[in-house]
Formats: sequence, C-alpha cells, structure tokens
Amino acid sequence: MQARVLIIEDEVEISNLISVYLEKEGIDSVCVVSGEEGYELLCKEEFDLVILDLNLPGMDGFETLQQIRSVAPLKPVVIVSARNEDADMLLGFGMGADDFVCKPFSPRVLTARVRNHIQRRKKESEMDMNRYSFGDYVIDTEAFCLKKDGVRIKMRPKELELLIYLLRHRGQIVSPEEIYSAVWGYEDGDISTIPVHIRRIRDRLEKNPSFPEFIKTVYGKGYYFQ
Repeated sequence: MQARVLIIEDEVEISNLISVYLEKEGIDSVCVVSGEEGYELLCKEEFDLVILDLNLPGMDGFETLQQIRSVAPLKPVVIVSARNEDADMLLGFGMGADDFVCKPFSPRVLTARVRNHIQRRKKESEMDMNRYSFGDYVIDTEAFCLKKDGVRIKMRPKELELLIYLLRHRGQIVSPEEIYSAVWGYEDGDISTIPVHIRRIRDRLEKNPSFPEFIKTVYGKGYYFQ
C-alpha cells in the first residue's frame, strides 16, 4: 500500500516501533518530536494521515490538532495517547480527530486502523470526473450544468468552472492565485474577482451565504470545498 504518514510523537522508541510496522505494510513515515515541527512539515509536504500524541513538549496535542485542521480540514488524524479519560477522547473527537488509540497499544491493530483510514479517504477522493454530487445538487460536467433536485440552476460559466475546480480539490485549501491560474488560465491578473465569484456561487448554493456549508474560507490562505 503506497502511502505516507506523519508521526508526531516525542517518545522516539514508540515512533520507531510504529514506523517499523507501517513499513511492513508499505507505508512510508516521517517522525517528529513536537507539534511545532509536525505543523511546519505538514504545511510543506503531503501526507495521507497523521498519528498524533497528546503529551507533547511545547504545543500539546490538542493545540497541534487545531493547527492541523486549519490547513488540512479532511486529512485523517489518529490520536495515540496514554490519556484515556473520556473527556480527552471526547475533546479529541470534537476537535476533528478520526480515531483515538490508547497506550499501551498493539502496533498491528494501530497499523490496521491507519490502513483502513487511508483506504477510506482515498475511496472518498475517487470521484467520478464527469459527475459530482453534494447536498441536493448535482453537477454534470459533460452537459456543463448544475441541477438541484433535477431542476437546472442558472450559473455563469466561470462560476461553474470555479465550483468544479473546488470540487476536484475537495478538502484542499487553494489560494486565490491558484484558482485564478487554473480557472482563468493566467498566472498574473486581478485576483479580486475570486471573492466576487465565490460570493455569487454561495448566493446560489447556500441556505445562508454568510455561514456557508459548502465553500469555506480560510482567512489569509484561500478556500476549500467541504
């Protein structure tokens, strides 16, 4: 199984043990000992999943999870921690963790969970390139139209192109510059048109455009489709 995992764990023996078992499954891993290192690496490199300890020096696991979710809203995160109180688990899940494994743990079981999370996320990402659906909406890229409950919704071509681009990068934060380059086809230009088009799309899709359900804004970074 080809995948790459980031392990944020300050106990080197534990992170090395996890790495050995992941390697047996063909999963590459990178180990860091602090939340700060993990967050910086996640901003620079691509990983399929994050294994996160809670008792970290400096920025603890909960703070690290919050930072991870700011740049990778949908990336699977598995907490591995000796803190096994219900309150810790509930807080972890409430902050966006996908799984919680208590120490001491079985490396084989943890590896199986990691593999399942990665496989499920990849399946979710394998969308039909000609047809997208979300909520009550369906986009047919061949007919180049958006429908709600079978009724065609009027949209300008660039609005629909922008929406399709966000859908194809679902869960990934894309900057206005990236959007402009991909949708308008120019490296340089007036990117102030991006928020205008985003607002128009939200007006057509969202029940409450001020509190969007589908297209989220990450201030200072860009947009992502939830």
